Amino acid sequence: MPVIRIDGQDYEVKEGDNLLQACLGLGLDLPYFCWHPAMGSIGACRQCAVVQYQNAEDQRGRLVMSCMTPVSDGAIFSLAGDKAATFRQAIIESLMTNHPHDCPVCAEGGECHLQDMTVMVGHRDRHYRGLKRTHRNQNLGPLIQHEMNRCIACYRCTRYYRDYAGGTDLAAMAAHNHVYFGRHEDGVLESEFAGNLVEVCPTGVFTDKPLQQEYTRKWDLQSAPSLCTGCAVGCNTLAGERYGKLKRIHNRYNSEVNGYFLCDRGRFGASFVNHKQRLDWAGRRSANGRFDAIDSDQALQHLAAACQRGGLAGIGSPRASVEANFLLRTLVGADNYSPGFSAAEQPLVELALSLQQQTRALIPSIKQIESADAVFILGEDVTNTAPRIALALRQSVRNIAYTMAAQLRLLPWQDAAVRNLAQEQRNPLFIAALADTRLDDVAAATLHLAPADIARLGHAVAARIRTARAHSPATLSPNKVSPNKVPPNEVMDEALQQQADTIASALLDAKRPLLLSGTGCGSAAVMAAAADIAAALGSPAAATVTKGNVNNSDSDSDSDAENSSTTASKVDSDAAGPAVMLCLAVPEANSLGQALLTGPSAPTLEALTVRAVGGEIQTLLVLENDLYRRGPAADIERLLQHVAEIIVIDSLDNPTLSASTLALPAASFAESEGTLVSMEGRAQRHFPVFLPAKERRASWQWLLACLQAISHPRTTDLQHFDDVTNACASDIAALANITKAAPDHLFRNAGLAKVPRQPHRYSGRTAMGANVSVHEPKQAADEDSALAFSMEGVNQFQPGALLPFVWAPGWNSNQSLHKFQTEVGGPLKGGTAGAKLLQQTGAADDHAAPLSPSAFKPVTGQWLLVPRYKIFGSEELSAHSPAIAQLLLPAYLEITAADAERLQVDEGDGVQVMDSASGATLATLEVRINDTMADGCAGYSVGHSAHQGSIFNLVAGTGVALQKADPWQRRTQSAPGADLIATDSPTNSNTAAPGGPNHV
Repeated sequence: MPVIRIDGQDYEVKEGDNLLQACLGLGLDLPYFCWHPAMGSIGACRQCAVVQYQNAEDQRGRLVMSCMTPVSDGAIFSLAGDKAATFRQAIIESLMTNHPHDCPVCAEGGECHLQDMTVMVGHRDRHYRGLKRTHRNQNLGPLIQHEMNRCIACYRCTRYYRDYAGGTDLAAMAAHNHVYFGRHEDGVLESEFAGNLVEVCPTGVFTDKPLQQEYTRKWDLQSAPSLCTGCAVGCNTLAGERYGKLKRIHNRYNSEVNGYFLCDRGRFGASFVNHKQRLDWAGRRSANGRFDAIDSDQALQHLAAACQRGGLAGIGSPRASVEANFLLRTLVGADNYSPGFSAAEQPLVELALSLQQQTRALIPSIKQIESADAVFILGEDVTNTAPRIALALRQSVRNIAYTMAAQLRLLPWQDAAVRNLAQEQRNPLFIAALADTRLDDVAAATLHLAPADIARLGHAVAARIRTARAHSPATLSPNKVSPNKVPPNEVMDEALQQQADTIASALLDAKRPLLLSGTGCGSAAVMAAAADIAAALGSPAAATVTKGNVNNSDSDSDSDAENSSTTASKVDSDAAGPAVMLCLAVPEANSLGQALLTGPSAPTLEALTVRAVGGEIQTLLVLENDLYRRGPAADIERLLQHVAEIIVIDSLDNPTLSASTLALPAASFAESEGTLVSMEGRAQRHFPVFLPAKERRASWQWLLACLQAISHPRTTDLQHFDDVTNACASDIAALANITKAAPDHLFRNAGLAKVPRQPHRYSGRTAMGANVSVHEPKQAADEDSALAFSMEGVNQFQPGALLPFVWAPGWNSNQSLHKFQTEVGGPLKGGTAGAKLLQQTGAADDHAAPLSPSAFKPVTGQWLLVPRYKIFGSEELSAHSPAIAQLLLPAYLEITAADAERLQVDEGDGVQVMDSASGATLATLEVRINDTMADGCAGYSVGHSAHQGSIFNLVAGTGVALQKADPWQRRTQSAPGADLIATDSPTNSNTAAPGGPNHV
């Protein structure tokens, strides 16, 4: 490793780093603006200047920008030299000539990187007395606040938005002293990752608009390590609270999962925690049909009595924690417990788990996905079902640039040079989808097919790979397909044959091929085809991805030892064989955890309905699950009408809760602890950021109290949350490693103290309760975690799962993260949060691949229903967040222009969706014309409220008839944010279809 000298001190540094990275990694404070560890260097701000000397005799030196200077053995630098210090101070002073003096009212105040850097360089006195340049701010929608006058032209925003996230509607405009960073006109930012501008911007130009509406200074936020519950990716978050309200969500760094960035659903979709429909009190239905409020003791008595009457069954939830579901399953018995999926969803999730357990392919983290050099997506619109993965895929297509750069000895952090070298060259990304996706702009080829044809294409690709492996790549023949892949007398058309050849060749040439599919297509055959390709490519169990990519070990210790630098991981060395990766998306935050908990033989909702109709079930417990979202309303009502006692534990009012006889208020993820299992099979823990108000309790607490009240034998030794986790690990073999997700409640940092939730500058503790009492209340005790509801404690050196906030002396902003990393951009010093649970056998790779389905043949007058997800609206809870709600529009049905002409409808008209057998109307939806839809298919918006009927009456893969709705009142086309929530659904009046420029 190179040894460099800085201000007379010798340091050993990592080869290939730039000087700024090296200095920050050594703990030396050096100011900067434009550099970002995930985006590399461009040398735009000139703030990180240092003096470099030719040799020990050189007394003059020369100014260099540390972010653009590679370290080399024997190099001599000075950070404190007068020439460098004076230059850095002059840069700050020039930036401040036009910067407003608005720190006391700026939303970034107290967490501002510009403030930190101004203090760091010693700039105190302002000499400029002229007029300041002023800009007009833009309305960028309900999520992002724009204050352009604070801009220092570091170019971070456009580099992130355009180069990293692939957005096209934000740019740097004008020139010299009038550069303007914004849109060509006011409007909602189109990228699904625009919210990261809040953290990327080093000043207060782009800020969190929902936070500003109920503003709290950042140092007054009580924070805790948490998880995003918006999808199954499992992004790590920092939840911030003040006055008993969730104020904001920030990114919590995890080198293997979300890195530095979140999607907008995860960042802005958690405000449902503050919703006015939150349950505060338990309720019991009286004889007159009304709900009467009861206290928690009475509620617990009713719950225990109902559970002792017999005929007990339970329905869990893929959005509830593993522990809560485990306790419900323990209470009702495994044979009486349904995981809470819909009829169509349960076998798909179980298949996703089975395929991942049986494959020898790598189940990749997001960081490993970024390393892929060839990708084939089958049927999954990941931007809308697993958004953070889509951002990772945008980085993966750039790996060819780093390969080219390595050949010319360009270092990967030299961002502008690497981009200029590659121009528009990309690694191959192939997409076979139901219709257009947001990743089409970086795809080498996109195919729009019905699910059966996507599966056929996948099996054809697998067959060609096997042929090439058995013979030679030159022997690939368009029709040389294994007989068990395509049914007799069916030959793919020539265009698809050529595409299959192209995809197979690209995957064979790749060192790190990635197959990506999931439940979003609604087809088991599509997922099986993705697994078939992975098996055909082959991946020895011992094969690992080198330089920043880890194997499938259950422990994360190996991954922590790896080089996790984003830039350093771009160039990969040759491996012993292709490191094939298989990624299967599942729908909800704990879907995979439910599948691991119950296994493949769990009762379905339909099975419970049959038993209820037969009189076997008298009491039904529903855990955090709106059953009306799980199937047709008539089917759900049939189940509920045949049950005498319906007990619902949930946090928000919904139709299922309204049908209950006993309702128990559940604490949200921000008020309780719990373990969730991501689609990668990584178990992770979220912790309460504040205590639940009034009579709310965590679901696991309600259930544990009930088990103890009825003296259940399994609960004799269960007192703390950790006891429940340990019991789950003991009883469920597939969840044996769940205890490794986070330290238990006995952990003490440095052996001394708990980890504080409140930062050192936290204020107002003695005044917040002054309206109740002038006496300071005792700090709340947290007996179930190693975190404390106070400022007292130690927030350093603890495991990564217990990091509540980042702060270091002189580094008040989130840029202080490098103080907590083993190296800049590397893992946290305390280790990577979470524990891998999946145990792979490789059994499926040793068996014959499944048969390919028959080709899809459109039927005149009938359409195949296919699901269409949207990042805003398809997920249940985030749709209740006020900022997200402003982007929602009513449910829709996508058809081609030719189909619209046959039905005599235009965009915005209504169409009735009818059962093709009975002719019954299932839903009435707004028409959207989309010529990329596969022939004979109609795409319905998943999860949104319908004009008439229920969107949940629609099931993917079924055939329906369509006809023009008459009468139909066309919706007024209004801008996002203007009363866009549909309220006429009989099943859920607070969800609607997405809207805005990027969601149409």
